[in-house]
Amino acid sequence: MNVLEKIVSSVNNFSKSERKVADVILANPQMTIHSSIAALAKMADVSEPTVNRFCRRLDTKGFPDFKLHLAQSLANGTPYVNRHVEEEDGPEAYTAKIFESTMAALDTARQRVDINAINRAVDVLTQAKKISFFGLGASASVAHDAQNKFFRFNVPVVCFDDIVMQRMSAINSSDGDVVVCISHTGRTKNLCDIAAIARENDATVIGITAYDSPLARECTLVLSLDVPEDTDMYMPMASRVAQLVLIDILATGFTLRRGSKFRENLKKVKDSLRGSRFDKKDLNN
Repeated sequence: MNVLEKIVSSVNNFSKSERKVADVILANPQMTIHSSIAALAKMADVSEPTVNRFCRRLDTKGFPDFKLHLAQSLANGTPYVNRHVEEEDGPEAYTAKIFESTMAALDTARQRVDINAINRAVDVLTQAKKISFFGLGASASVAHDAQNKFFRFNVPVVCFDDIVMQRMSAINSSDGDVVVCISHTGRTKNLCDIAAIARENDATVIGITAYDSPLARECTLVLSLDVPEDTDMYMPMASRVAQLVLIDILATGFTLRRGSKFRENLKKVKDSLRGSRFDKKDLNN
């Protein structure tokens, strides 16, 4: 049951103040996604603590978390509102809904991300002898993006989206190597096996995955974005974008940690690529 269905089914159990909040949300869920807690409280003529209490009654952790679930309800479809993704939706409707869902997911991920875990991951990556990125299915594209980012950092980097190559690479890993396993659900059996093999061979394993998942239990360090997207039923969308943002965060931390001399090397890499592109001035002539 998604969050809009929960509101409708629980409306008779709400207090008078909570029902005011429910009425405002059901009348215009798209507006709610963009609203602050203060704005929603004003529209419903209730206090901000009432809004937070309403959100927690729906099994969300607060207003930001509630907005994420609400956006995903609209993107995934629900019979209780007019604006939901259905077969007859035009490009304007489904484009807006997917953007809304993704932006809400990123905002919630930003608030939940463990900064201390990010810092530890950057420490491990900057000291690595070799970095391997492993992903399967939708996460494979994230692993390839990570390889593209880290390849320019003057450290050996590989990326495999084939389970046989991942297994051989994990077996050949050793102390000082870092293996990054990427999986939104953390329930892909093959990737869990790969993480276990890498650790058995003394590699440090970083999991970009869900907390308390089977994969997380096989990792040395877990980075979780806690984006509640049901990829068993729907195409990976917001979760994949959040993973890409996390890769950018790690790459940025790596660059800053290495210092200004290292950034000079990055400038050389950029300069070497200039000849492969048309000059902007030539295009304007």
